[in-house]
Amino acid sequence: MLATGAVGTMQNRSERDTFADMYASRLARLWAVERGLAFGRLDHVDEGRLYIGKLGMTDDEQLRLLIDWRAPVAQPFYRATPAAPMGVTRRRHLQTKGRAVIGVDDDLLDLDSLTDDDRATLNGEAALLAALDERRTGRMRDIVATIQAEQDRVIRSDLNGVLVVQGGPGTGKTVVALHRAAYLLYTHRERLERRGVLILGPNLTFLRYIEQVLPSLGETDVLLSTVGELYPGVTATARERPEVAALKGDARMAEVIAKAVRDRQRVPRKPVELTIGRITLTIDRPMLDAARNKATRSRRPHNQARAVFVRSLLNALARQQARKIGKGLIDDDELADLREELRTEPVVKSALNRLWPYLTPQRLLLGLYGSPERLGYAASELSPQERALLRRDGGEWTESDVPLLDEAADLLGEIDEQVLRASAMQAEEELAAARQAEEREREAELAYAREVLELTGLSDVMEAERLAERQRGEGPYLTTAERAAADRTWAYGHVIVDEAQELSHMAWRAVMRRCPTRSMTIVGDIAQTGSAAGARSWEEVLDPYVAGRWRQERLTVNYRTPVELMAVAARVLATIDPALQAPTSVRELGVEPWSAPLTALAELVKAEVGEGGKVAVVVPDALLESLGAEVAATVAGAVVVTLGSGRTGNAGSGSGRTAARSGADPAGAGTSGADPAGGGTSGAGPAGVAVTTGVGRAGAAAALDAPVAVMGVADAKGLEFDSVIVAEPDLIAAQSPRGPSDLYVALTRATQRLGVVHERPLSQALRGLPSRSPASANDL
Repeated sequence: MLATGAVGTMQNRSERDTFADMYASRLARLWAVERGLAFGRLDHVDEGRLYIGKLGMTDDEQLRLLIDWRAPVAQPFYRATPAAPMGVTRRRHLQTKGRAVIGVDDDLLDLDSLTDDDRATLNGEAALLAALDERRTGRMRDIVATIQAEQDRVIRSDLNGVLVVQGGPGTGKTVVALHRAAYLLYTHRERLERRGVLILGPNLTFLRYIEQVLPSLGETDVLLSTVGELYPGVTATARERPEVAALKGDARMAEVIAKAVRDRQRVPRKPVELTIGRITLTIDRPMLDAARNKATRSRRPHNQARAVFVRSLLNALARQQARKIGKGLIDDDELADLREELRTEPVVKSALNRLWPYLTPQRLLLGLYGSPERLGYAASELSPQERALLRRDGGEWTESDVPLLDEAADLLGEIDEQVLRASAMQAEEELAAARQAEEREREAELAYAREVLELTGLSDVMEAERLAERQRGEGPYLTTAERAAADRTWAYGHVIVDEAQELSHMAWRAVMRRCPTRSMTIVGDIAQTGSAAGARSWEEVLDPYVAGRWRQERLTVNYRTPVELMAVAARVLATIDPALQAPTSVRELGVEPWSAPLTALAELVKAEVGEGGKVAVVVPDALLESLGAEVAATVAGAVVVTLGSGRTGNAGSGSGRTAARSGADPAGAGTSGADPAGGGTSGAGPAGVAVTTGVGRAGAAAALDAPVAVMGVADAKGLEFDSVIVAEPDLIAAQSPRGPSDLYVALTRATQRLGVVHERPLSQALRGLPSRSPASANDL
């Protein structure tokens, strides 16, 4: 339908576009939920049988065939228990492959209410524990069939306000947040579909890991991003040294950026003389102060306030010129003519650009970092040692720079491209008139679009702005997520922040700008804070913005990490803060964590590959290249992924923004089902180790698709693997001020097996682990 282009009357176009939107959206959702469409059944005492699925469906007679899992009537599927059955006698879990049912698991909630026929059809074990034992695929899968009661409570929590979901490793924080996004879009679609939902993750690997969850639930238009991608046109994946990241994330940097802008508005101490022909004009201090004060009082951002500054100076210069050529008092028309003559003079233009320049955020920051003098003024409240940390000449943008770019953009405002492109002879008044004419034309088009949508009853389906743009036939069709990604000032209907404990003060300022309504879901674990600029408490993070207006839910059950592995991680947690409690694991595997010499790493990796499933080797940043090379050299055909270097360097080949979209998951072969901690199901993979080196989305895909990935802790955050080998754990704990938290993260990524390899003596928390050699792999 859209291929026909902008033809016909405006009414024809609006009808075409509305139907195209509706059909395209519905088709995308249906394709996305094909796998595992129906996953459960409720046997009610009174209502009979209800089938639960990812979308609601009816037949031609409008009889319910399938209940959407987000509908209120589906709540008993997640919340009913034998103690409170909610009118349900049996809850049945359906396992499917394609459109065939391959397994059935029953939960009995009211045995006395079952008929003899019902008793005869009882089958299976608990679906939850079966899902927990599935091997990982390298992609998170939905848990819609196995949501637990405490998770369901969080998912269905009210939209308004800020909800903090605090939970330890393996409690399913991430996947609960994603299902919450799907639930909110279902329940508040009219409110959220127009403004969109933003999901922020800690790194590109994590975004690739979660990207199929929402499409599998029928939601194909949600923006996934990292903090390093929040500023349009910049994808910053390089990382700073911890001390630099901590400084750039400090709340004091907001004032540093503000003073850096004011520094570019400072007036010189000496008068500025301008020679125009045989006349010399002087811009003295009173003229500059008056112009600067007018611009400041306008309360406009720097680039918009420049017009006020320039006009004031040109008026003063025009009157000065009139006096020098003997005209005395002049009327407004003469003043405008003289002002325009002065505007076109090269010497005047050059002086105005020096006194109040147009600035981009990039130019402002590079000018600040590269100049000790500018740093001395703007960062005067920082110590000399801190100012030295900010000094640099050029280089790639880092993730810590992005919140500073966003802060600068907020203070500078947009640059009027028409002014920049205007010819020297074109007056500001002419430009303003042209802009006003264009604005009047667009307002007329917008008014007509609103009228059309009101008359057709489609005002809640399509935005008037989008309809008007389509009628002009301008540009390609963009989804809400795509339009939001390109607009730094976009205000989202809801924002979800995962691994939120890692965000700095400056990053939170950037996030809050994108959600003026403060409708947010904040997901994280303070005990896992690894960034030197990260949070120490949720109160510290949120009280400056929503004091007294945020609420907290806790997830306490660990579905990922077996009891044996969590016991080791809990000892490390106690070294961070003895008052912290590890989440309770729901299963034991009988496989104890082990330790081995670092020299046996490559052989142990080969042994773990033989055990099956996904394997991760989590290493200190300083040893990433050397240990990665060792594994690659020993394991035949292996190439190692080195994503998490933790160093400032090239930003890589990131591809901008990612919107959650429907489509096949190449790693998703195998049986259906997923666990509440977000694990996927088994799928065949090639032998060997990871297949690329570097950062960016290509590197993220390789890390997840390969049977083995070698990475630093920063890139392992939020991920899970069947087996994890942690190299030199005490070096991980010592590599940053939050190193013990990093070690806690590394030790809780495994769902089946955990090992430690080392040369340095182990800390007290890790001593006593059974020894293992490559030859003993088959005995464990």
